[in-house]
Amino acid sequence: MTDSLFGLIANASLLVQAVMALLMLASLASWTLIFQKRQELNQAEEDADNFESRFWSGIDLADLYKQLAKAEAAGLETVFLAGYKESAKLFKLRAPPHLIAENVERAMRVAIGRAIENLDARLPFLATVGSTSPYVGLFGTVWGIMNSFRALGDVQQATLALVAPGIAEALIATAMGLFAAIPAVIAYNRFSTHIDRIQRRYDNFAEEFICLLQRKAIEL
Repeated sequence: MTDSLFGLIANASLLVQAVMALLMLASLASWTLIFQKRQELNQAEEDADNFESRFWSGIDLADLYKQLAKAEAAGLETVFLAGYKESAKLFKLRAPPHLIAENVERAMRVAIGRAIENLDARLPFLATVGSTSPYVGLFGTVWGIMNSFRALGDVQQATLALVAPGIAEALIATAMGLFAAIPAVIAYNRFSTHIDRIQRRYDNFAEEFICLLQRKAIEL
């Protein structure tokens, strides 16, 4: 079975082989990105858990800000840094609570947008592979079948045994297109949902932080 499969691929036309090679490269690149993105999103969730544990532990926010400013902040930490930095400026100016809330919210929205943009990086590649691979594979299949039927013009009697190998090698291109596309589509949908969940978590933290700052401003 394996030998016959490799034999069909080896005997395919150069164009069909090129299509198969392209699809194999796309599949390998997709799986590499899938493993990297999965690790990246899981790390973002873990970092958010650790930060929120520190934030709600009762630590002085000024101390937390200094610690994070010296470290290499990422994800939710950058959202806090942006909000706290803006609030510190406004508290020194004794700005009214509503102005503090508006400016801090704006600063944190920008930070959230940048953080989500980093998580979204390279994700469109999976969408591209998922949407185009079946058509690339189909192109290889059509071309292979065309060659098989064109070869029938050189014989007087057409038989199934004559055209079957050509059609079989052509259909491998379609199978490889689906093999590349299906994991890419599934991963893209799962990662998009995961990123949406992370963004909602960042948004919720921003709302809670703004409420905390408003109470502090009123007390002052």
